Amino acid sequence: MASNDVPSIRDVAQTLEAWAPPGSAQSYDNVGLQVGDASRSVERAVVALDCTPEVVEEAKNKNATLILTHHPLLFQPLDQITADDYESSLALRLAEAGIALYSIHTNLDAAPGGVSFALAERLGLSNVSFLDGMEEALYKLVVFVPSDHFDTVHQAMADAGAGEIGDYEACAFTTDGTGYFKPGEGANPFIGKAGGELESADEVKLEMEVARWELGRVLAALDDAHPYEEVAYDVYPVDQKYQQAGLGAVGELDNPMPLDNFLARVADRLDADGLRYVGAPSSTVERVAVCGGAGSDFVGKALGAGADAYVTADVKYHEFFNVLDTDGQPQMAFIDAGHYETEALTEQLLCNYLGERFPNVDWQRTEARTSPMRTFTS
Repeated sequence: MASNDVPSIRDVAQTLEAWAPPGSAQSYDNVGLQVGDASRSVERAVVALDCTPEVVEEAKNKNATLILTHHPLLFQPLDQITADDYESSLALRLAEAGIALYSIHTNLDAAPGGVSFALAERLGLSNVSFLDGMEEALYKLVVFVPSDHFDTVHQAMADAGAGEIGDYEACAFTTDGTGYFKPGEGANPFIGKAGGELESADEVKLEMEVARWELGRVLAALDDAHPYEEVAYDVYPVDQKYQQAGLGAVGELDNPMPLDNFLARVADRLDADGLRYVGAPSSTVERVAVCGGAGSDFVGKALGAGADAYVTADVKYHEFFNVLDTDGQPQMAFIDAGHYETEALTEQLLCNYLGERFPNVDWQRTEARTSPMRTFTS
């Protein structure tokens, strides 16, 4: 697509999904295009944390053809599209107005530079890395390639996403050997002839790591590049966490600060009306873990990472006890800053990301506060 062309919704989706593959989303999630025609062009879009009636009206008033949200409107299939309940009525309004809805949720949580990384940046953290890698996301793909076709097959697999380890690409391991086969009567062999004798060939055993969501694309590239009619390969799950995607983030403040000062920073930079927390008043904060949205499940990871404070949301009462030692003293500060407050920065994150890649689109952050929750202080 030329730089002066107007992109389609599909163009936007493909760009987002190259950063945050839908396959990296949690199993319960529903990400991607929820309402609309992917072939429609986008000249103006509204970016919001949630799709609400206010956001739909804003998009209509601004003549936007796309609403991009972090939280999906539709988590479960609808039985009908009517004006009788919240989700279906919004889907109906979008369809009637010709406005598409695309949602990028837990796949953006898991992406490098995603939600938690943006939260870490907002709080002033540096040397940021994932708090926890992704489980059940990594495979080892093993294929047997004739020696004189190794470079072609290896490059094709690498171009499709295999062999990415940290900052390194095209990572692979090889073993030389001999492959044996006897072509059947209906075969069209690369070596030998149909119904012929037992054949052998100098082959290379090529091993590469592949993320779960890249496996289909890598296998297609392998099949296209490999010279054999029947490609011999094996796929094994790897029992270790994938480190190129994950949840939460951890980093350091440039200068340590007392807990009270850090709490004030969190409230100020996240526009939080109040914080729920446990922590020793005399403690000092330097190493900080964060997870945008509901992240109480990762409190153990934050403790294990040596964090002085963990900032997340949706913490239940009894979960605050999980950071206390045997004497009932906090081992780190555990701070609930609010779900909306820890993720509203996703709106600007997406505007910035897409604005760089599609400068001819007017990406507008919503003017609405999409959270239905309010805080009462006496």
